[in-house]
Amino acid sequence: MKKIAVIQDLSGLGKCSLTAAIPVISVMGVQAVPLPTAVLSNQTGYPSYYACDYTDHMEKVMDEWEKLGFAPDGIYTGFLADEKQADKILDFFRRFRSPETMVLVDPVMGDSGRAYGIYTENLRVKMLQLVSCAQVITPNLTEALLLLYGKAEMEERYVSLMTLAGEKRLEQIGKIGEELAERFHLQAAVITGIEYEKETQAVKAGTEEVQTQMGNLVVENGVLSWYFARKEGSSYSGTGDLFASILSAGLVRGMSMMDCVKLAVDFLSKAISETVKEGTDRNDGVCFEKYLGELCKKK
Repeated sequence: MKKIAVIQDLSGLGKCSLTAAIPVISVMGVQAVPLPTAVLSNQTGYPSYYACDYTDHMEKVMDEWEKLGFAPDGIYTGFLADEKQADKILDFFRRFRSPETMVLVDPVMGDSGRAYGIYTENLRVKMLQLVSCAQVITPNLTEALLLLYGKAEMEERYVSLMTLAGEKRLEQIGKIGEELAERFHLQAAVITGIEYEKETQAVKAGTEEVQTQMGNLVVENGVLSWYFARKEGSSYSGTGDLFASILSAGLVRGMSMMDCVKLAVDFLSKAISETVKEGTDRNDGVCFEKYLGELCKKK
């Protein structure tokens, strides 16, 4: 059985990070091998939380895995609390990555034009090193701009992009994706969660309506592709983790990037629709469990 080392935090409530990654990767027929960076009572979007930093234990886990000859087929990294944890992952790469290992880095640093509270320039520098070791990265637009330009210029460019409408914005984001892929020598750069307002013909002749969609850009081997789904509800905890988990498992199994992204978009669309129907709070994450069976049908 293929194995993926999943390096990120474990949050009890909120259905993100390891609690999102493990069931998705497992149901897709790949063994998820977790290396926690921290253990939290719940994800940090809630009003309060308890967190136990696991950084100092990570090396001891790696020592034991090295004794056992652990050789992962894939490595998937997500949320990191600081640059010290990034150093541990760089050490993990040195110890366990082979030329055949698929490395996916989700460079969690911000969203909606703002850097998260954990962001520092030193963390960005370390994140650049991690991204340079990856074949695939899955930033949102804010994180893509942070990787390329840093915090101050990200904020300026994000505001400028938000003034563009429709196809003009997508065109500029496409150029950002191309620059990411070229600068970091990636197999694929996937920019997730792009909001796009599309005019569609209404039922009544001669009228139009605007439908808000969520788009994902894939730049793979110089080719740009967009994948859209209708936007429902708000921004939910863990959606990016679910998306990246499907990609990591699918790519390790030999699925094409196109099939992986289509599968992820369809899966999340159904899960988010279910979440909206149930009226679930955004911090609780999406109701994805009933759709897990659809992931294991893909060969």
